Amino acid sequence: EVQLVESGGGLVQAGGSLRLSCAASGFTFDDYVIGWFRQAPGKEREGVSCISSSDGSTHYVDSGKGRFTISRGNAKNMVYLQMDGLKPEDTAVYYCAGRGYGTSSYCDVGGMDYWGKGILVTVSS
Repeated sequence: EVQLVESGGGLVQAGGSLRLSCAASGFTFDDYVIGWFRQAPGKEREGVSCISSSDGSTHYVDSGKGRFTISRGNAKNMVYLQMDGLKPEDTAVYYCAGRGYGTSSYCDVGGMDYWGKGILVTVSS
């Protein structure tokens, strides 16, 4: 059974940084894609960034470009999202999601098969 568990969320002031972690387990595929997505209050869930387990290639959706950096741990089952220069509009529940095929360039909500429960990030002004 695939499980994705997020950690590292919380409250931060505007301009600050947070690093989210995603612990992935149960993947039986040689290659898989892990991504970060977010859902702000009253808005649809949107992609932030995705990374491939095989070669570490990354893709950033508009919301994640410039201030966010996705990376993987040496054990490959850990994926991180470093968020710098946070803004109040980054306030959202952040989700870790995955699938067992494809490349990181396909980083769409509809393309992910497994989801974590999400973790809240609140950026105060």
